[in-house]
Amino acid sequence: MSAAIQFIGHSVLDCVRSLGRMGGFLLYSCYMIVRRPGSPLYILKQIRFIGSKSLFVICLTAAFTGMVLGLQGYYTLAKFGSEGMLGTAVALSLVRELGPVLAALMVTGRAGSAITAEIGIMRISEQIDALETMALDPFKYLITPKIIAAMLALPLLCAIFDVVGIYGGWLVGVKLLGVNPGAYFYEMEQSVVWRDVYSGFVKSFSFGVIIAWIGCYKGYFAGHGAEGVSRATTESVVLTSVLILVWDYFLTSVLL
Repeated sequence: MSAAIQFIGHSVLDCVRSLGRMGGFLLYSCYMIVRRPGSPLYILKQIRFIGSKSLFVICLTAAFTGMVLGLQGYYTLAKFGSEGMLGTAVALSLVRELGPVLAALMVTGRAGSAITAEIGIMRISEQIDALETMALDPFKYLITPKIIAAMLALPLLCAIFDVVGIYGGWLVGVKLLGVNPGAYFYEMEQSVVWRDVYSGFVKSFSFGVIIAWIGCYKGYFAGHGAEGVSRATTESVVLTSVLILVWDYFLTSVLL
């Protein structure tokens, strides 16, 4: 019995210690963003890596997400004779929920894992230790550019996801199933308000912070050897995906 209690106690303490270290990592990153954000060139390189190199997977996912929404939404609305509301259903689903969440999950799988692997390899090869030895803050060169780039790139990727997804729903609903094109866009224009767009951008901005934060944290404290980097990369993707879904619920409850 005492061994079981000790195991539970050690597990709880390790969890609390990890949460504290993660919180301290984020706070210090925010402090460095305000004080010394790093070279604009580093930030632009990270925007290119996180943003432009994710365009293909974002557009592909958005197109098929919109097409599925158009197909399922049409047959659901047809039961009530409301096929003209298809544009509203597709747009609100994408702008408020699916656009920010799916865009963030795609970027997590493509860029978040790469961020963790990159910083993890620098950790086990002692490149980060070399920066500290030369009195250079690793946060200025490695962490803050990635966080700033993610905060800037995710809202833009979310906007592209929404537009491509809406036209994917239009392709299926109007061209394939015969919904009136005027009704598709008119009902969308009447129903989607600035609050919907604003909530989507707030979510995508916060998801960008989560992706860069967890990716950098897991890489920065990666274990030794190739096994440590691979474990940190897996934990980064899983933890980021879970946090995105949990944070999405809390933001939705606040922004409604």
